[in-house]
Amino acid sequence: MNNFEFKNPTKIIFGKDTIEKVKEEIPQDAKVLLLYGGGSIKKNGIYDQVKTALANVDVVEFGGIPANPEYATLMEALQVIKDQNITYLLAVGGGSVIDGTKFLSAAAVYDGDTPWDILTKSIRTEKGMPFGTVLTLPATGSEMNSGAVITRAETKEKLAMGGPGLFPEFSILDPQVITSIPQRQLANGLMDSFTHVLEQYMTYPIGALLQDRFAESILQTLVEVAPTVLKDPTDYQAASNFMWSCTMALNGLIQKGVPGDWAVHMMGHELTALFGIDHARTLAVIAPSHYKYNFEAKKEKLAQYAERIWNITEGSTEDKAYAAIEKTEAFFHQLGIDTKLSDYTKDYEGTAEEIAKRFKARGWKLGERQALMPEDAEKIVKMAY
Repeated sequence: MNNFEFKNPTKIIFGKDTIEKVKEEIPQDAKVLLLYGGGSIKKNGIYDQVKTALANVDVVEFGGIPANPEYATLMEALQVIKDQNITYLLAVGGGSVIDGTKFLSAAAVYDGDTPWDILTKSIRTEKGMPFGTVLTLPATGSEMNSGAVITRAETKEKLAMGGPGLFPEFSILDPQVITSIPQRQLANGLMDSFTHVLEQYMTYPIGALLQDRFAESILQTLVEVAPTVLKDPTDYQAASNFMWSCTMALNGLIQKGVPGDWAVHMMGHELTALFGIDHARTLAVIAPSHYKYNFEAKKEKLAQYAERIWNITEGSTEDKAYAAIEKTEAFFHQLGIDTKLSDYTKDYEGTAEEIAKRFKARGWKLGERQALMPEDAEKIVKMAY
């Protein structure tokens, strides 16, 4: 196991009817910017719960943060922060709203002229404007980590940012919120969290036995609850296990002491930037091809995953590893998610070359050994056509 340091300062408030507790977490003298997305929270009652809880707090609202948090929209929110002398941010939404809020937390204290530099120059935020979250869509784990991904439509870019100053001060997780989520988004949440675990697990053995089993327990739980979550999101037990699995998949715990991959995400981000495909679905497009292309480097962990998640015990290491990839792709299909780029767009010719060109321009070397070059990414994306 590798050396590591671990600190996660986010307070989690989990369970039924916990949204009202937001009033206990925000300073009474704060001037709060309430951030949300397309307005679904006004239809499902979450908005009313939050507003009731904050009845005695000075609140300004900013809605309309899109599914891939858009830089231009966030710059409008940043102007509100400055004009209204905001001192505290509250994200009420899923990963996109929370990621957008993290960008604003960083941008609000940034000294430079162009906040986009935070992303292009990988500027880590040591201390941002304080913020909390009320989670409305389990998926990204952004409610308990310090990372974010922001999209810029004018340049067709989707880039990551982070830093220790971007952990939420608190996050409220009420599993009851999933009852109003469309099935497509539930499937995306299952897909996203499952792949988050794979990115931190599907590398090579390093003797981190407990870390492996932490990761495997999340994968097993997601596989077990997925059918119920999709069929009956009012099932509280399934909903609560789903929500907590999404949070645990990317709160830093399972990545400690082990190598991480993240190449699937980097390629997937480009597909979202180029075509607007749902983030989770780009992961489903790339992951099977990525594991096939890097089969020799990953076959030992693939075989372990085959045994422990899919109960595949017969055959050689290679046999089990190949079967694991097939089972994984079948699971994505069971979620109702297609796994080829051509399922989402007919304009895919040249995509692999464009992604490789971007990676080369950024000097990116990907994968757990930093050995995946832009030309490798090009081949993987072509395999996913």
